[in-house]
Amino acid sequence: MLAYFAACAQLDPRPHIAEEIALAVADDAPLDRATAAVEASHPEESAFRLVVEGTEAFVVRVQTARMAKRSLDVQSYIWHADLTGMFFANELLLAADRGVKVRVLLDDVDARRNNDAIAALSAHPNIEVRTFNPFASRRGTLSLIAEGLRSFSRVNRRMHNKSWIADNRLAVVGGRNIGDEYFSASDEVNFVDLDFAMIGPVVRQASASFDEYWNSPSAYPMQALDPDKVSIEALDRLRPKLAAQAARAEDSPYARALRANDAINRMVEGDWPMQWARKYQFVADDPDKVTMKERDAKRAQVSAALVPVAQAAQTRLSIISPYFVPGDNGTALLTSAARSERNVRVLTNSLIANDVAAVHGGYSRYREPLLEAGVQIWELKPLAASKADSSFFGSSGASLHTKALAVDGRTLFVGSYNLDPRSAWLNCEQGVLVENDVLAQQLEQIFQKQTDGEHAWHVALEEGKMSWSDGRERLDKEPDASLGRRFQAWFARAFHLDAQL
Repeated sequence: MLAYFAACAQLDPRPHIAEEIALAVADDAPLDRATAAVEASHPEESAFRLVVEGTEAFVVRVQTARMAKRSLDVQSYIWHADLTGMFFANELLLAADRGVKVRVLLDDVDARRNNDAIAALSAHPNIEVRTFNPFASRRGTLSLIAEGLRSFSRVNRRMHNKSWIADNRLAVVGGRNIGDEYFSASDEVNFVDLDFAMIGPVVRQASASFDEYWNSPSAYPMQALDPDKVSIEALDRLRPKLAAQAARAEDSPYARALRANDAINRMVEGDWPMQWARKYQFVADDPDKVTMKERDAKRAQVSAALVPVAQAAQTRLSIISPYFVPGDNGTALLTSAARSERNVRVLTNSLIANDVAAVHGGYSRYREPLLEAGVQIWELKPLAASKADSSFFGSSGASLHTKALAVDGRTLFVGSYNLDPRSAWLNCEQGVLVENDVLAQQLEQIFQKQTDGEHAWHVALEEGKMSWSDGRERLDKEPDASLGRRFQAWFARAFHLDAQL
């Protein structure tokens, strides 16, 4: 039976589509008026803000969607059909109704499960949704499995990029997908995450990268994948569902807490400090990475930009990576730096906090040599330390999702890139390198907060034995991990699954 489904599920080449590029900036939209003058007063510079709290990350996206007049370009690895996901979908639909050109580019590993709703949105004359490296089969578990077996090398490579670009004037890029857990709205586990909000020429760099992915042969419009589902009738059926979800969201505890938040209200009123920088670089992998041959050097463009930055550290290198599998080369770089009396610090997930337990198994193979060389390692605890760090619904846990590094209190990187083989060789990634003392020190402060005893365990190696300490208690085995998680981690370690992690 699987052979039958595999034979049916073959992805045809994408039909020819005329190239599209982002709409140019102008001077007649609210975002133009909010940014044009300040951009002009900082020639050749761009402004950046670290968006730490999930609530602020949610509001800046909503506000820019409502302010947009010309275009909204959204790129995401995941878009859940939950409270925040449906709310954002409704905001994009309302923007399109106002005449805004909306382009949405989604990786198909998650988009496929929402195929019908995505196709319905695509029926709007001002909305186009494309899925990246899609599955030929649009529904059904057996067909998905069969296609995965038949085309594993292709479908194993995903687009992990995340961007939100409004009127080519303001962009938000970083680690957040679209879903409750990324915006502190989940009543289960929320992610500790980080974005850059940006204005200035760097936004046009982000738009150029979006265009490159949008025009890639791997980006298929829904009209080509499932034309029967792209219909005005389907859109008409979707509209009241999105409106009803949005209305419920507006009256949710999450929305009420947002309205009462002084910091959010100040931001909406324009009190939103940003830092200007002359030296910055938006870096992204080539979208053709999903079709390049294994270990082709061109496949690792983001890591190629990050390695020399890390190697140039003179005093301190701080790394935050939820999926941390440094491999032989990464381990050599970090241990060499530590042995050269540079302060090398790493924050990653503990086994119990990691949402992919197998990744922890890959990481654990390198943990001991890193510690032996003097690399300091902290592992995030699963429980939020205080109400301020948790969901408005009283989340039961937290998991690290921030991907960032800081060098010498001067340079920082924020993006989608994990320090692991999957980010280097399989997934398409992106991020922003910025040279700015204030921003780098802010990231160091985030690192300090997330590695205190309330949030993380400090991992040590003494006389060949591992220990985990939070300053109050000391443990001699992986804290709080279940037998099932331990088995998954052991399996990944024992069978050297590093290349897939």
